[in-house]
Amino acid sequence: MASMEDLRTKSDDQLDEQLTALKREQLNLRFQAATNQLEKASRVKEVRREIAQIKTLQTERAGQTERAAAASAAAAGA
Repeated sequence: MASMEDLRTKSDDQLDEQLTALKREQLNLRFQAATNQLEKASRVKEVRREIAQIKTLQTERAGQTERAAAASAAAAGA
């Protein structure tokens, strides 16, 4: 499981790739759970948490980008 510090060092593209892989794994885990073939039930929670952490980080970065754009627009207009 990746920590938030590890995730913060990754680029946006790397985060997108990891998010895609985690969503694919989550889907596979759901199928395994539905067919009673799930070996490690705790992995479902771990994957869900990692997805949430990545999405939180992406939202934070988007907010920072918007604030920076608004600040530069305000400075250009002044």
